[in-house]
Amino acid sequence: MRLATIRTATGHRAVRVDGDTAVETGETDVRALLERPDWAEHAAGAAGPVHETAGLDYAPLVPSPEKIICIGLNYRDHVLEMGNELPEYPTVFGKYAPALIGAYDEIELPEQSDRVDYEAELVVVIGRSVRRADREAAAAAIAGYTVLNDVSMRDYQRRTKQFLQGKTWEHSTPLGPVLVTPDELPADPAAGGALRISSELSGETMQDSTTDQLVFGAVDLVVYLSEVLTLNPGDVIATGTPGGVGDARTPPRYLTDGAEIVTAVEGIGECRNVCRAVR
Repeated sequence: MRLATIRTATGHRAVRVDGDTAVETGETDVRALLERPDWAEHAAGAAGPVHETAGLDYAPLVPSPEKIICIGLNYRDHVLEMGNELPEYPTVFGKYAPALIGAYDEIELPEQSDRVDYEAELVVVIGRSVRRADREAAAAAIAGYTVLNDVSMRDYQRRTKQFLQGKTWEHSTPLGPVLVTPDELPADPAAGGALRISSELSGETMQDSTTDQLVFGAVDLVVYLSEVLTLNPGDVIATGTPGGVGDARTPPRYLTDGAEIVTAVEGIGECRNVCRAVR
């Protein structure tokens, strides 16, 4: 099953995407849908207003998650390109909801930063509340997966040892377009399956890897994070980015006004965003 949050003339709506059409489920967004204990059955049987997918205006998949949890340095190739050793524990930081944009919205490039970077990421979306999960419970708590571009202002990120100030600029982070349940993927990341993950900057491939390069996989992260706090429906966990980021290149390659950045995960889809300088 594929789920999305779309913008309509009367507000956000959660939809089930079926090929060329999208059917409203009755909820305002995917978080509200996932908060139903019967979300999968309800969405599968939804029979609300129908939209053509060709004309959909995608909002962030979860417009206002309770938690946006991000993992740094979690692909072996990216860890090595950045000159680091493989971590013993996940590197955890966060974002706030105002950073999120839709899968096809414009990315805002603030005048304060001239080192804005891209990061293609596989995202875990939580479908049931879980705390202190074992691996079985962690896998069962995963509703599905989506795509995020962890756009990063590297100059601000590196001002201190804490990443947050470089990671949560407003209107910078595409999330979506759809949530895909594990049964519809060519391989399930929760079982160690390998999905291709990539980014293209103005038509040039920058990142090209597979999710089996993750140091801490989807289930590992749910187990670990649920030790710290309760994960709730609609929470998103961005699992990290592979090698090929702009900041690690010689010379560096950053996002610029008018550039198009495409971040994609096999079997899920892509975020395709034009960058716009803002004051």
